[in-house]
Amino acid sequence: MNKDPIIEEIRQHRRAHAAEYGNDLGRIVQALRKRERKSDRPVLNPGPKKRLIPIER
Repeated sequence: MNKDPIIEEIRQHRRAHAAEYGNDLGRIVQALRKRERKSDRPVLNPGPKKRLIPIER
């Protein structure tokens, strides 16, 4: 399988970002949430997913 240079670049950035937080998922999420709060972009929350109830026949 050929390596896609774009995918490899994305993986490199992802590895560097994870290493910045000691590969600790909790710290990564905390940093992303902090970044999200500082951003002036709107954050959409679709709310809870609706549960489909099967119709009995």
